[in-house]
Amino acid sequence: MTVLGDFHAHVYFDEKTVSLARVLSEEARDHFGIAMGRVHEKNVGPHPRWSCQLSVPPEKFGEVVSWLSLNRNGLTLFIHANTGDDLKDHTDHAIWMGEVLDLNLSAFS
Repeated sequence: MTVLGDFHAHVYFDEKTVSLARVLSEEARDHFGIAMGRVHEKNVGPHPRWSCQLSVPPEKFGEVVSWLSLNRNGLTLFIHANTGDDLKDHTDHAIWMGEVLDLNLSAFS
């Protein structure tokens, strides 16, 4: 049986949309009381764009993801479960909002 820890919602952006991403991430953090990571202005790990991570507990998943879908302002979001299997979590257990991008899966080798 797969054990679910939480979810990560990665907000993707570039130099033109960094302020939109920061505002979206901060509003989600403040509205839902979820953890917000650093606003990375470089590619980190498997992520093909600059990103900011939101950590979403399972009990808040529905309301947070619904809110993100309505408030993402054209930004691409990559959302995945955290089960301890990083490769599956970033492939089989993933949800995309907006553009679907190729991840750098070699980060899991």
